[in-house]
Amino acid sequence: MKSQSLPHTLGFTKNLLEMRIIAGKAGRIVIKVPSAVARPTTDFVRQAIFSILGVKIQDARVLDLFCGSGALGLEALSRGAASCVFIDDHRQAISVTEGNLIKARLDGGRTTRADAFSFLKRDTGSYDLIFADPPYWKNHGDIDHVQKLLELSTLPERISPFGHFIAEISAHQTTPTSRHLRFLDRREYGSSAILIYSHLSQ
Repeated sequence: MKSQSLPHTLGFTKNLLEMRIIAGKAGRIVIKVPSAVARPTTDFVRQAIFSILGVKIQDARVLDLFCGSGALGLEALSRGAASCVFIDDHRQAISVTEGNLIKARLDGGRTTRADAFSFLKRDTGSYDLIFADPPYWKNHGDIDHVQKLLELSTLPERISPFGHFIAEISAHQTTPTSRHLRFLDRREYGSSAILIYSHLSQ
């Protein structure tokens, strides 16, 4: 598994999808979306997430799980987050995220190619905001990635005392429960739902 701040090569391939960073110092910069990401978070949903979070973004330490293109973490850095660790187990996703970091000229980003669950079990960092945008659970037998994350006892250990865990799921899916975190809010936007959790003590 590889962790680095900047790549030696961008690793872009032709005909990738594109989207924009919405606001902040890198606002309107076009970024690439890896072909392996079938469902990138839409501009509308990203704007909604960051409107909800508001000033919590400023100087935040961010973890972007299942980062794909890195769009959520890049948006956070653009809007004033202090740092972001981007996690994905797909080689193309990490390569594209690294290229997007260079193109956006955003400092504080670091990529690690890793399985999200394994990373959370071994990492010792503390994060103010943890984003998770895994593949949607659609059918019985599919892995419910968000529920699986919420069952990890190490997830709350990675969240700072007043931090939050923010996950995106299908609007058709019921809200996953957790013994370790407190469910705060659910917002639905078309086919997507945004879930926000905090420590039980908050």
